[in-house]
Amino acid sequence: MSEKIANSSTRRDFLKASSAVAASAGVLSSLSMTSGVFASGDDTIRVGLIGAGGRGRGAAAQALSTEGNVKLVAIADAFRDRLDEGLSEITKKLGPRADRIEIDEDQKFVGFDAYQQVIDSGVDLVILTTPPGFRPIHFEAAVNAGKHVFMEKPVATDSPGIRKVLETAKIAKQKNLAVGVGLQRHHQQPYMEEVDKVHNGAIGDIIALRVYWNGRGVWDPRRTREQCSSEMEYQMRNWYYYNWLCGDHIVEQHIHNLDVGNWLMKANAAEGKGYPVSAAGMGGRQVRTDKKYGEIFDHHAVEYIYEDGTRMFSQCRHMPGCPGRVSEHAHGTKGTADFGAKGRYGYVISGKNNWRFEEKWKDPYQVEHDNLFAAIRSGTPYSEAENGAYATLTAIIGRMATYSGKAIKWEDALNSDLSLMPERFAWDAAPPSLPNEHGEYAIPHPGLTRVV
Repeated sequence: MSEKIANSSTRRDFLKASSAVAASAGVLSSLSMTSGVFASGDDTIRVGLIGAGGRGRGAAAQALSTEGNVKLVAIADAFRDRLDEGLSEITKKLGPRADRIEIDEDQKFVGFDAYQQVIDSGVDLVILTTPPGFRPIHFEAAVNAGKHVFMEKPVATDSPGIRKVLETAKIAKQKNLAVGVGLQRHHQQPYMEEVDKVHNGAIGDIIALRVYWNGRGVWDPRRTREQCSSEMEYQMRNWYYYNWLCGDHIVEQHIHNLDVGNWLMKANAAEGKGYPVSAAGMGGRQVRTDKKYGEIFDHHAVEYIYEDGTRMFSQCRHMPGCPGRVSEHAHGTKGTADFGAKGRYGYVISGKNNWRFEEKWKDPYQVEHDNLFAAIRSGTPYSEAENGAYATLTAIIGRMATYSGKAIKWEDALNSDLSLMPERFAWDAAPPSLPNEHGEYAIPHPGLTRVV
C-alpha cells in the first residue's frame, strides 16, 4: 500500500468506496491486499502468533522487524507457561523495537481452541508455528477468516493434511491472501544464485542429486509422564517424538534439503509437476532407542526417482558422535554444484564453469518475512503454500518408504486416506499412538507397517 493513500485527505473517501465494492463482491476479507488498509483502519499490519515455541519466537521477532507499521497484538499456545516464556523471549529479541508488542491480558489465549481465538481477535496476519500436525487445521481456519499467513515447514504430517493445505491454498489465492512458508533457502542469496546458474546450464544436465541432514539430534523430551496430567499433554509437551505431531525428523527437518533437490529439478508447484514419482529406502532406531523417544526413527536413507529417471539420494540421521553434514549436491554432465555453508562445503560450482559465492548475505529467516510483508503492503500475489505442501509430501513419501520397507509411488501417497491425527482434540482425548504397560510405543516395522 502506498502511504500516500493512508495519509492523504482522500483516505476516508477511498475507504468508503473500497468497502462498498468489496461488500458487493462478498470479498471484504481481501480488502487489505488491494488497499493497504488493515484491521486497525490504517497501514498497521496486526499480527497474531499461534504457537509460542522456539520457531514461533523467532518468526514473531522477524515479522516485527519488517519495514512499515506492524504490531503483535495476540498470542496463543496450548500451554500458558510456553506462552509466557515465548512472549518474554520475543520482547528480548526485539530490544528497542519491543514497543511493537501490544498484547493485553485478554489477547493471550491458551488451549486447543486458542488458534481460533487469535484468528478472531482482529488480526491481519497469523504466524502458524505450532507442532506441524496442526498446520492444515490452522491454515484452513485462517484463510477461511480472510487472514494472511506465515506458516512454518512442514505444513502437514500426513496425506489428508497435504490435500487440505492444497485445497486451502486455492482459496487463499481466490481471496488475494498472501501465504509464506518457512523454507528459507528460497530467500537465501547464495542458494538463489547457484540454483539459477544450474538452471541455466552451468553443470549441464543433472545426472544425480545428493542431499543430507546428518546431525546429533534435537532436544530431549522436556517432561516425564509423571509431570503431565494426561497422555495427550505428555505427547504435546514432547511433540518431536510423535508422528501425528512431528512427522519424524525426515519430515520436520530434512524437508529443507529435499526441497532444494526439487528446486534444482525445476519442480513446478503451481502445476504440481516435476516432483519425484517414487521413493524407496531404509531406516530405523539404532541409537535413540529409549522409550522416552516415542516412536520416530533416528536414521533414514531414501532413494527418490524423478520422471526422467534422475535419482536423488537422501540421508538424515540423529546420532551424537557421528560426522555432521547438512548440504545438497547436484552432479551434471559438465560439473558439480555444492550447497552448504559449513565445513568444506560452500556454495561452489566445479567443472567447466567454475564459480564460488563469496559475498555476504542477509539472514534468510528475516528476508522471507521482509518479502512476505512487502507483498502484503503492495498487493502483489504471493503464495508459497503449494511448494510447502509438495516439499512436505516429498519428505512424507520418504518416511513411508523407510517405515514400510516398500517402494512408494507419489500418487499413492498423495491420495492416501491414512490419517495420523486424533479423532478429537482435548486433554483427556487419546492420541493415535498409545504406550503399553511399560510406557513403550509401537515402532514402525519395515515389511509389516502399513503407510498408504
